[in-house]
Amino acid sequence: MEFDQPMHAKYAIEWFESKLNQTILSLDDLFSKFRISEALMEIYKLVWDDFCSWYLEMVKPGYEQPIDAKTLASTRSFFERLIQLLHPFMPFITEELWHALGQRADGNDIIISKWPEAIHPDHKVLDSMVEIFEVISGVRNFRKAQNIAHKVNLKLVVVSKKSNSLDAVLLKMGNLSEIKRQAERIEGAHCFMVRGIEYYIPFGELVDVEMERKKIEEEIAYTNGFLKSVQGKLSNDRFVSSAPAHVVEVERKKEADALQKLKTLQERLLSLK
Repeated sequence: MEFDQPMHAKYAIEWFESKLNQTILSLDDLFSKFRISEALMEIYKLVWDDFCSWYLEMVKPGYEQPIDAKTLASTRSFFERLIQLLHPFMPFITEELWHALGQRADGNDIIISKWPEAIHPDHKVLDSMVEIFEVISGVRNFRKAQNIAHKVNLKLVVVSKKSNSLDAVLLKMGNLSEIKRQAERIEGAHCFMVRGIEYYIPFGELVDVEMERKKIEEEIAYTNGFLKSVQGKLSNDRFVSSAPAHVVEVERKKEADALQKLKTLQERLLSLK
């Protein structure tokens, strides 16, 4: 019996294909410059951070559910290319894994296999997934701070009516029961921001409101301190006149972002009171 490929797995494969290609291009450049240590660190991050921590979690089927054939084939292909990248640093282990992946003809060894070739990565896909990872981290940080188990479903309200095709990934990785997009903010909820968009997790009965209030107050104090340091730079005529224009512009954006964040935090604090 053949099973359909879930949407979150489809997006995961598209993302990791681009991430793998991006890394291979970077490795080719690093090896050409004999920057071996940096190349090894690139591979480590790709395997541990991207493949193990994100990709495998995204494509992993539900409890006692089978994995579909397309996702399994793509994952095997990714793993095969990963061990090719690792081979210069781990020759014996990767050779064993190469042959353990499937039947190979005599002489078809990883040591003489062709180095993976990269195609141009889709930077739009890469950037969109980075944004989703930031949102997932925001949900997970909330769970950790409130000691809410991952198995407990949460709801997420996004203050934006713009649809996002990657909601399927967010639903799975955040263990969310619902994602609601609307123009209005809500009260009685934890809020975090990603790229200027507000995300709310309704409290329900699982959240310590007093603890949430203290956290917001601490965040306000920190943001005020950050804003003060930025405004100190911008009020320095010597800095503004001598620094490159793009550096000054970055500081002005930091100031605007901090002011917007403070406004949001104050509104959240008022809603709790």
